[in-house]
Amino acid sequence: MEVGNYTMLPEFILVGFSAISWRQLILFVIFLTLNLITLSGNRTLVILIHIDSCLHTSVYFFIGNLSFLDYCYTSVYIPNILANCISEAKLIPLAVCGAHLFFSCVVAYTEFYFLAAMVDDHHKVICNPFLHSGTMSSSLCTGLVAGSYVGGFENATAHIANTHALFFCGKNITDHFFCDVPPLVKMSCTETQVYEKVLGVVGFTILSDILAILISCFNILLAVWTNCSASGRCKAFSIGASHLISVMFFRESLLFMYSRPSTTHSLEKDEVAALFYTVVSSLPNLIIYSLRNKDVKEAFWKAT
Repeated sequence: MEVGNYTMLPEFILVGFSAISWRQLILFVIFLTLNLITLSGNRTLVILIHIDSCLHTSVYFFIGNLSFLDYCYTSVYIPNILANCISEAKLIPLAVCGAHLFFSCVVAYTEFYFLAAMVDDHHKVICNPFLHSGTMSSSLCTGLVAGSYVGGFENATAHIANTHALFFCGKNITDHFFCDVPPLVKMSCTETQVYEKVLGVVGFTILSDILAILISCFNILLAVWTNCSASGRCKAFSIGASHLISVMFFRESLLFMYSRPSTTHSLEKDEVAALFYTVVSSLPNLIIYSLRNKDVKEAFWKAT
């Protein structure tokens, strides 16, 4: 299709795993296993929180919604990556690429805001337990979750609007294994300075989110260190470390991808970072909030 002086490409060819073709089956098995574990684990956690009355608190309300987001996040990315591993053509139409990018941005941005609200809730539970029950009502919790989704949708819409303003011509081959923003910016044959500024704003948003979570974690540790016993301190350090692990796997890899100029992007580093925030990032949350959680384990054994 011709637009102005450009001939628009109808589809892209994703060759991210083609250079290691003999390992594609191994990668497919690994990604499929991680996908099944993450999907089944998050689905089980959502069901347990829904059916067990002991878990009907604001903390587990947020954990349940986080599990639902991780379920959606995995469902958006992994099927496309699995298809890319075993497909010979490795084609993705431009419209499908845009739709995939939109839904992935909605889930990712929503999780940015949601995890910040979740850490703030944990901070209030530990630092102000008596005020928490009165301030964190069910309506407020629902409002925070709804606000996270609205913010995610608005940011994703702005992100996709800038992506659709780009024109793609020339080669339609991208050295990546799914439809992502940095490879598309590199493939664009139009001016991308404005979009790179948008990506810089995204990086600043992620960094601000990380700083907010780090401050909350520091306040949790400080409050418990000065007021609690040794066992309470251990629990606080465990909670703080858990949130920091989530930040490290999810936000740091995204910050690495979106805060750098496009001229500094390299195939190997981008693919490793992308694997972290698409395949690996949801697994630590599942381990932290289910396998290491005494209340969740008790609810599971009661249900079985």
